[in-house]
Amino acid sequence: MPILFPAIDLKDGACVRLKLGLMEEATLYNEDPAAQARSFLADGFTHLHVVDLNGAFEGRAVNGAAVEAILAAVGQTMKVQLGGGIRTLADVERWLSLGLSRVILGTVAVRDPALVREAARRFPGRVAVGIDAKGGKVAVEGWAETSQLTATDLARRFEDAGVSAIIYTDIDRDGVLAGINWEATIALAEAIAIPVIASGGLASLDDIRRLTQPDAAKLEGAISGRALYDGRIDAREALAILQG
Repeated sequence: MPILFPAIDLKDGACVRLKLGLMEEATLYNEDPAAQARSFLADGFTHLHVVDLNGAFEGRAVNGAAVEAILAAVGQTMKVQLGGGIRTLADVERWLSLGLSRVILGTVAVRDPALVREAARRFPGRVAVGIDAKGGKVAVEGWAETSQLTATDLARRFEDAGVSAIIYTDIDRDGVLAGINWEATIALAEAIAIPVIASGGLASLDDIRRLTQPDAAKLEGAISGRALYDGRIDAREALAILQG
């Protein structure tokens, strides 16, 4: 069954959603991220996607206290994955020891692929790679810089590394409810053996239903942010669709 990951994006200790990855285009949804996590748990979600937005820009943990509060709020009842500002093996080890099920490495996957390989070797099944693409090219440093790498080129670097998932975000659709870029996401999933999680633009129950189609079978699931917060997607209805 595909997994629907509700998203908590952290900016200055609060739960926000960005538009097109722009920090100045942030909408505040909840000043208490732990309460938001408990709400998602009550809705029936089993997994949670958390991003330290400030950390992604600054290259270090900034919203660590909020992440720890989320982990304390949901305990072991939700599998929590975290991305943003995780740039060293010590960062990886520390976060996993605090109870995260998985860390997501993004910028460092471009800058230092060997570190990603070593992390995946040390912590089997608990390291994912975040690939954020703008116009088909990979963006790094909180989406502030674009590289010359394509998403598929980057993903293929980790084919034999033991990476548990690729989280693929189409920045041009993120936070604007335009619908997931299914064509690019499924093409990436078909090009590699690593499971892919779709992110960016999930807008409606049509996207949820699309996730259950045969050609999306290689996807581990999808991440939803604004559509859940705005009530465009009813959590229980979405989970019922995925459960078939």
